[in-house]
Amino acid sequence: MHSDSGREIRGIRPATTALGISHGRACPSLHVELQSVPMIEPIFPHTNDDVLIAGGGICGLVTALTLHQLGIPCRVFEAVERLRPLGVGINLQPNAVRELYDLGLDSTRLNTIGTQVREWALVGLNGNDIYAEPRGLLAGYNWPQYAVHRGALHMMLYQEVTQRLGADRMHTGYQAAGYETDTDGGVTLLVQTPDRGETQAVAGKLLLGADGIHSSIRAQMHPNQAPIHWGGTIMWRGVTRAPAIRTGSSFVGLGEENRRLVIYPISQPDADGLSLINWIAEIRTEDQSEWERTGWFSEVSVDRFMHHFESMKYDWLDVPSLLSQGSVAFENPMIDRDPVDTWRDGPVLLLGDAAHPMYPTGSNGASQAIIDARRLGALFLQHGVKPDALARFDTAYNTPVNQVVLRNRGDGPFGLLKIVEDRCGGHFEDIDAVIPSEERHAFMQGYQAAAGFARDSLNTAPPTLPPSPLIQMNARI
Repeated sequence: MHSDSGREIRGIRPATTALGISHGRACPSLHVELQSVPMIEPIFPHTNDDVLIAGGGICGLVTALTLHQLGIPCRVFEAVERLRPLGVGINLQPNAVRELYDLGLDSTRLNTIGTQVREWALVGLNGNDIYAEPRGLLAGYNWPQYAVHRGALHMMLYQEVTQRLGADRMHTGYQAAGYETDTDGGVTLLVQTPDRGETQAVAGKLLLGADGIHSSIRAQMHPNQAPIHWGGTIMWRGVTRAPAIRTGSSFVGLGEENRRLVIYPISQPDADGLSLINWIAEIRTEDQSEWERTGWFSEVSVDRFMHHFESMKYDWLDVPSLLSQGSVAFENPMIDRDPVDTWRDGPVLLLGDAAHPMYPTGSNGASQAIIDARRLGALFLQHGVKPDALARFDTAYNTPVNQVVLRNRGDGPFGLLKIVEDRCGGHFEDIDAVIPSEERHAFMQGYQAAAGFARDSLNTAPPTLPPSPLIQMNARI
């Protein structure tokens, strides 16, 4: 494979998906208007002053908005030619919502794509509460927690990037294929053209690899990395229009270690009092063939997995009825990657899922991607748009974030289910007799602290970026 200049390109490992969910489909029941975005024809300037961002997912777009806020020129290269509102529900923790607010995406905007979470609850297989706590503003945070449709958030960020940076800064249909570091300290991003007939070279000041769990940037940086890690859990995701349970905006984990359901609303109630209820049905199996046959967000019938959950009927929730009303289900293995000891190679840095893909058990993947972007922006403000800022990011955050990845492998906050199951088989009348409230509370506080959204620490922390970062950036330069 050769670039336009005829120079041999080494170490190129083409990514296998785009945004990590290229085989997903738009949720057909989403009630907000979401349109596919036409492909933008890129024009590559003959300059190396831009920071290049590989990947136009949530991480890449928030990074672009952050750099624009700092007055740092950048360009985004995304493999998908037409961005669509893919995926289902995700949670944004208060630490990430704070950053979106500071980017000008306040509650007025976020309320159009989701709903503020009021409660987080863990319920045993017999339907009795194991643990429940208020979330967001009701928990005393200065910012809410949001449950949103992932595709709606993605489209909102995309529109903000094209409006603020200009449409010519967002290049769709160009998949990152590798990179070369230059002798002058810069970097060259190698992208495959829309027809995949050739590879183009784009010069830049720095390269930020935000190209997801199948990152070609990471594959070149770590050519001997271990294969994708699967811990035995298969997930089926879907959305049903139904009444919201408990507080009307509760995140509920229900079941046992090897069979559980996660449900929460991702929309405000409509005129009939119904919300879009996001659900994730999960089973854990030791059968390797399950991993080998499972598609990547492939559409399947609910009948394929309903038998695992038929017994989950309670006076407050009929799980089989909820699942059967879903218009579509998407099947996917729960996967991550083994942590790597560095995310940096000179002027190249990995961010988001390219750096630290994690199990969704802590509802922390998208939030961590947003935090990555903002933390890097703060280091650019302090140390300049230089490889030194990338090195400081790597030194400061690689170890603690990798610890969150490994903690999520242990089921994250859902680890309480295993403790209860080990002590009583999952059936109980008085949870305090199984695991005291102090122990349950300490377990949850430990996860929140590790994931960076412990309430008191977050509420008292200064903004990641100051109110007028562009002014300060210009003054420093």
